[in-house]
Amino acid sequence: MEIGEYLPALRRVDARFADAAAEAVLARGWAAPVPACPGWSLADLVWHLAEVQHFWAWIVRTRAQDPSAYAAPARREDGELLAYGAARSAELETALAGVDPTEHVWTWAPRKDIAFVLRRQLQEATVHTVDVQQLLGDVRPIPPDVALDGLDEWLEVMVPGALPQGPREDAQPVVLHAVDADAERTLFPGAGPLPVATLTGTAGDLLLAVWRRLPLDALTVDGDAAQAAAMIDLVDLG
Repeated sequence: MEIGEYLPALRRVDARFADAAAEAVLARGWAAPVPACPGWSLADLVWHLAEVQHFWAWIVRTRAQDPSAYAAPARREDGELLAYGAARSAELETALAGVDPTEHVWTWAPRKDIAFVLRRQLQEATVHTVDVQQLLGDVRPIPPDVALDGLDEWLEVMVPGALPQGPREDAQPVVLHAVDADAERTLFPGAGPLPVATLTGTAGDLLLAVWRRLPLDALTVDGDAAQAAAMIDLVDLG
């Protein structure tokens, strides 16, 4: 994705999250468990995204170089969460509008600029929107450009963060073939002579699979599915 595409995409997915959350409250109630987030209720999920967006809006707005001065908000009552979450989304979108994406800010990753925040917050909201949609049993397709960029971010940022010393000795390559984006990516390239499997699906389904939101049997697997799953599980995101 081009840098100018992130904020419009974030606005769209924030709106989808808000709509899905409101529908889920009516259909299931605030206490409904979120399948992809063990131990979390719908209220916990809505609060989590609001809290995350509050934090990153503060980082961008203040151009913070470290997070030590951040004051975390108090947890809101369930009945306030939808309005509070919508306000935090708007706050983040406003903070990101018109900024120079190359400006230096604190992040938890090696890359420390607003461009990182734009990309990460789009993917944060995208995956959590699916979490709510799964609760409703109505998962909508992720746009291929957003999903492929999310897959790239997972490979470029999340995998090295989970395995800072590089792939483990038992790592083997897994090819990820996104049919709707006409693209292939590889988990652990060069870790072995041949991939243990090629996983084929939409970019969105591949993204959800590596984030453990979709089982591998929802994809087309050419090779050893159990080994492919084991390779993805090497990337501990907890």
